[in-house]
Amino acid sequence: LADSIHKKKHTRPTFTGHQIFALEKTFEQTKYLAGPERARLAYSLGMTESQVKVWFQNRRTKWRKKSALEPSSSSQR
Repeated sequence: LADSIHKKKHTRPTFTGHQIFALEKTFEQTKYLAGPERARLAYSLGMTESQVKVWFQNRRTKWRKKSALEPSSSSQR
């Protein structure tokens, strides 16, 4: 119990408009980032690789949900 007193509460990172713009632009080009690309993007945006990785995971989930809701031309009629 004594350890829990010294632990800081985990807070969500707040990304700047510039960071989100760059992440979205990269996501449009490629849905998956390999390690070197992720490291390069994280460094250029001043983010950690983990933050970039999680952002891409969440963005793919959002993209899949949106794709599932939209009627696609490839679906059977």
